[in-house]
Amino acid sequence: MKNLYEPGQQIETKIVAISDDTVFLDLGLKSEGILDRAELAAEDGSISVKEGDSIKVFFLEAKGDELHFTTKLSGQKAGKDVLESAYKSGIPVEGHVTQEIKGGFEVMIGSVRAFCPYSQMGYRNRKDAAEYVGQHLSFRIQEYKNEGRNIVLSNRAILEEEAARRIQKLSEELKVGMTVKGTVRSIESYGAFVEVSGFLALLPVSEISRVRVEDIHDVLSSGQEITAMIIRADWQHERLTLSTKELEADPWDGIEKKFPAGTELDGTVSRVADFGLFINLAPGVDGLVHISKLPVERNTNLKKVYKAGDKLAVTVESVDTEAKRIALAPVVSNEEEENAREYLSAQSSRGDDGETYNPFAELLKKRK
Repeated sequence: MKNLYEPGQQIETKIVAISDDTVFLDLGLKSEGILDRAELAAEDGSISVKEGDSIKVFFLEAKGDELHFTTKLSGQKAGKDVLESAYKSGIPVEGHVTQEIKGGFEVMIGSVRAFCPYSQMGYRNRKDAAEYVGQHLSFRIQEYKNEGRNIVLSNRAILEEEAARRIQKLSEELKVGMTVKGTVRSIESYGAFVEVSGFLALLPVSEISRVRVEDIHDVLSSGQEITAMIIRADWQHERLTLSTKELEADPWDGIEKKFPAGTELDGTVSRVADFGLFINLAPGVDGLVHISKLPVERNTNLKKVYKAGDKLAVTVESVDTEAKRIALAPVVSNEEEENAREYLSAQSSRGDDGETYNPFAELLKKRK
């Protein structure tokens, strides 16, 4: 029995039974392997494995006819001979961070003293050094020298491996096009970070709604539960992008029937650009009044004449549903048309050779 496995040897086996303090492993022998249940237990005592599950373990030692295994070395199990095997085999070890010393931390693995450099403690958002002291953490042995008198550890290597496994699992579960539920964890001016299956994904402000969002805080709040679609996944850079807009009905569907050419309606200026006014006609649908159609002099700064929220009566000139564009023109009142006709008539009777620019005339010409 003692020669079947070498200390530190890794095997993959199945769980055949679970008792209050022991997990029994199938070794294909008359007796099962022994694994301490506490190694797999959460803080509340529950474990995530069950009978029949596969598990990877490391051989620890033989006690009589019992073969003992571990998922990580800790405490009195970790003698120097076992730690050397752990170093060669890559077995994780559990250590107690006892104090901060020059260049890093002193870590006790059972009765064996080891060293973890600052750079190898924690992962990404690291804590203050003092917060690590007193903690029991998992490490990988990076150096084993002088018969165990010089042992260098890395907690970061363990955390990076756990993160890589987690990302791999998420990449298999979360695919582009899926609809997922999540919780808003924080809000920025450019979007919201939403927790999905324990991962923070970004919901850009442009993907929140088909209706223009002026202030993200008006539509989202921290802790809010949302449903969104995954529109981009870059697992290599650990980025996931969501959209709630994609789950909304497209307001442009059938818009050419709702606003056929020639339709007159009252709109609201949603945005003022150098080249014209964007007019909101319905939630999520804006049309454009080009500057050439506005009753203003050439080179006018439109932002000094119009502002968002202004009301403007417009006529639909054309609708391009594929490009999602609606061309508009301002509605000219009967009084304006009459004034323009009178003005043009007066100019014609005067026989002036010079050409005088007049906004009413321009409007009337465009209407004809």
